[in-house]
Amino acid sequence: MKKLFITAVLALGSMTAFAQEEAATEAQDTATEAVAQDGFNEIAVEEVPEAITTMIETNYPGATINKAHKNEENHYKVEVSLEDGTTGALIVDEEGNAIEQ
Repeated sequence: MKKLFITAVLALGSMTAFAQEEAATEAQDTATEAVAQDGFNEIAVEEVPEAITTMIETNYPGATINKAHKNEENHYKVEVSLEDGTTGALIVDEEGNAIEQ
């Protein structure tokens, strides 16, 4: 009886570990799909047009661009962090004009 109990506990434990791994993979896949759904694909920060960087420097002195994304319509989603530690995302066209979503 003791061996049966130990076997049952080990079997249950291994199934639980497998289920957690699968849930983590599904969460990662969902996050990837969310980015693809809004049509923006990540680009290098260096690829952001100068008009956008100038607009950010003018309106948000001391801000840093952390990430940048671009869609097929040449709209850019730029993730910016300010000197005080706050972060935000801006959606602008290639000339630095704000886009409403």
